[in-house]
Amino acid sequence: MTDKYYNNLPSPCWLLEEEKLLENLKTISHIKEQSGAKVLLALKGYALWKSFDTIRPYLDGCCASGLHEAKLAAEAFGKEVHTYSPAYKDEEIEEIATISHHMVFNSPAQFNRYAKEAKKINPALSLGLRVNPEYSASPKEIYNPCGLYSRLGTTLENFDESLLPELDGLHFHALCEQDSDALEAVLKNFEEKFGAYIPKMKWINFGGGHHITRKGYDVEKLIDLIKSFKERYSVEVYLEPGEAIGWETGPLIATVLDIVHNGIDIAILDTSAEAHMPDTIIMPYRAEVRDAGEAGEKAYTYRLGGNTCLAGDIMGDYSFDKPLQIGDRVIFEDQMHYTMVKATTFNGIRLPSIAIKRVDGSIEVVREFGYEDFKNRLS
Repeated sequence: MTDKYYNNLPSPCWLLEEEKLLENLKTISHIKEQSGAKVLLALKGYALWKSFDTIRPYLDGCCASGLHEAKLAAEAFGKEVHTYSPAYKDEEIEEIATISHHMVFNSPAQFNRYAKEAKKINPALSLGLRVNPEYSASPKEIYNPCGLYSRLGTTLENFDESLLPELDGLHFHALCEQDSDALEAVLKNFEEKFGAYIPKMKWINFGGGHHITRKGYDVEKLIDLIKSFKERYSVEVYLEPGEAIGWETGPLIATVLDIVHNGIDIAILDTSAEAHMPDTIIMPYRAEVRDAGEAGEKAYTYRLGGNTCLAGDIMGDYSFDKPLQIGDRVIFEDQMHYTMVKATTFNGIRLPSIAIKRVDGSIEVVREFGYEDFKNRLS
């Protein structure tokens, strides 16, 4: 809480540490080189485009979930753009088809509605269909795209073989923060259901959720799975990590504004779990706080709360070696993925600033937010 880098930054602030980002990218580059797979940045998980100059040499492009992400990929990244949406809109097809290299449809109905038009707009466009292998070991049902009654992807029962002459590839997504053994099980089910169609394809997209850069992830097993699949079917293989790109690449830095007592000491911070770290509530998971322990583990325990009027805007109970003081910095670890892409201005709370700590140790504040950012999104 006394590090000069953190004390000199605006608060709250996301801080990307470029050196840690490069470590992740080197791991992914190794996988690319050894497996022959192509790797895309999933913008839904990480879209800090001021860091794209660092990322671009290591990856093959971006995958987008709709028009706006596709435009960001085309404008700021400038390599392959792969777009998938659960359902496209008439007024967006022309622009999406124009800027995309791959366009993946969620259902045969969507394919039949838009594929010919998209191909006419961009004859070089490669067309795909998302399929549902109806198997997943996703740790949370909210993140399980293959769960009961899922709207995401086409099941084998609903697969339309009349699409095959126009289909270049199949896409599946069934993982969430999982290791390569989970991918192995998904591939088994995918091949059992859709194996007859795979040899007719040019590419297969393995989707995201691969926790490639997490300590203990079996990278060599992933490489072997990809190589074996490519040898069996002679197809291009794509991966779409988002969280793995930004995994453990930087914190969210906040400041203690007040300390109150109501059966427990409560520190009110200038950030918000609800607005700035929504995945901690949705997943849910407990964010790690630097130099803190579980409640009661260290001498001084506090409930950390957000600066909104939502009663449940609570980060959790943490203990510290020394008493917290108003003005102290509190550092939430690993907050670069699925944070700024989901952050809101709920309650009018200001969005955290965004800063990048470069490899040479210099820090650049690349964006600060204010009242106009809150006002202009409302009308």
